[in-house]
Amino acid sequence: MMYLSANEINKRILNGESINIIDIREPYEVELASIGCREIPMSEIENHLEELCATPNLVLMCRSGKRAESVANWLESEHGIEQIIVMEGGICKWKDQVNPALILED
Repeated sequence: MMYLSANEINKRILNGESINIIDIREPYEVELASIGCREIPMSEIENHLEELCATPNLVLMCRSGKRAESVANWLESEHGIEQIIVMEGGICKWKDQVNPALILED
C-alpha cells in the first residue's frame, strides 16, 4: 500500500497517468460532494473484488483516508491485491489541495 496526497494524485492525472479512483464513501456522503470518480460504498467492496483485482493504478478515497486505509489493508491481506494507493486525507484534503470550491458538510 502506498499513500499519496490529493495534490500528488491530481498532478498524476493532469500529467496523463491512468488513475482509477474509487470513492468508498456512502451514497449520502457522495451526494454532498464528489470529485466525479467511480463510487463503490465500503459496504459493497466485497461484491466488486473481481473488478478491483483487475483495476490498475487503484486509488481508494473516503472522507478522511481512514476507511480507505482499512479497505486497502483488507484487500491486500485477505485478497492479495497489491499496489493500492490510499488518498491521504480523502475528499477533505482534495478540497484543501485541489478544489477549494467543493462544499463539504462539517
